[in-house]
Amino acid sequence: MINLFRLKDNRSKMWKIVMIAVMLILVITGAVLFKFYQDIFSTNIDLGTEQTSYLYIPTNASQADVIKLLNEKGCLKDTASLEWVMEKKNYAKHIHPGRYELKSGICNNELVDLLRSGVQTPLNLTFNNTRTLEDFAGKIAFQIEADSLSILTLLSDKAKIKKYGFETHTILAMFIPNTYQVYWNMNAEKFTDKMFKEYSRYWNTERLKKAEDIGLSPIEVSTLASIVDEETIKKDEKKKVAGVYMNRYTRKIKLDADPTLKFALGDFTIRRVLNKHKKIDSPYNTYKYRGLPPGPIRQASISGIEAVLNYEKHKYYYFCASPEFNGYHIFAKSLREHNQNARKYQRALNQKGIMK
Repeated sequence: MINLFRLKDNRSKMWKIVMIAVMLILVITGAVLFKFYQDIFSTNIDLGTEQTSYLYIPTNASQADVIKLLNEKGCLKDTASLEWVMEKKNYAKHIHPGRYELKSGICNNELVDLLRSGVQTPLNLTFNNTRTLEDFAGKIAFQIEADSLSILTLLSDKAKIKKYGFETHTILAMFIPNTYQVYWNMNAEKFTDKMFKEYSRYWNTERLKKAEDIGLSPIEVSTLASIVDEETIKKDEKKKVAGVYMNRYTRKIKLDADPTLKFALGDFTIRRVLNKHKKIDSPYNTYKYRGLPPGPIRQASISGIEAVLNYEKHKYYYFCASPEFNGYHIFAKSLREHNQNARKYQRALNQKGIMK
């Protein structure tokens, strides 16, 4: 005879076991789901006291490289969870180089979506006060992915820069010192193309007309502006200095510009130009040859270019540094007056012991 009470008891125990098993499954499933949720949506970027930072992903970087860069920044809380999300989103097949803005507190899902999108943050590229192509290439390479050698090689290649309308001795005129928004992962070609567009935008119809009116090409304007920039650091004096050189240039008088001698000698530290310096046989020696030198002796500033385009109309043909060493110059209409001013300046140099 079947014991109904025992059967009932067994069923009750079985039911409890099933319930416990179900509960365990639910707990484990919940824990797994919670872990998945944490891996995907919990904060995994901690920038400390900073709210934002930037991640620079080089061209041809791998997923492992990106994770290494994040770890080197010290902002990644959990590497394993990020790797898991990257694998699930197939990030290895969607790696885009560039500069990406990281925000403190973002999760793996947000980070991977950002990096997969390729939507990088542009940067403000700035350059000025550059005298040589080598210096210029170095300044640019410090700000974008392209290295200085690739930039210098391109700008020294006659065939490649010919398409922009420049030669190796005039190419500096193409780069107008300013601040430009660019993408970090630019190579040398993309950078140069971008700068040529900016150059073309700067030399608009109005400026081209002004250059034509004074009898100079844009490159010649930049060449003269580079001399003006070297002559004076005072913006309020540049138009006056430009006027002196334009007076001499239009009347075919040699420019006699000391900065061109320093360029020819390769030494801008010279504070006192001597007669022996004036004997150097170089197309940049404006004491020896009439007209403008072959190209800019440095990158002309915007203020220098504008000073030439809008030079001051006056009757001065000479100027020399003020004996007060205040950064300004004394101007003269005649050589006799200029020689008097020059002697005063030379005496001041002697008193200070400046002989070269």
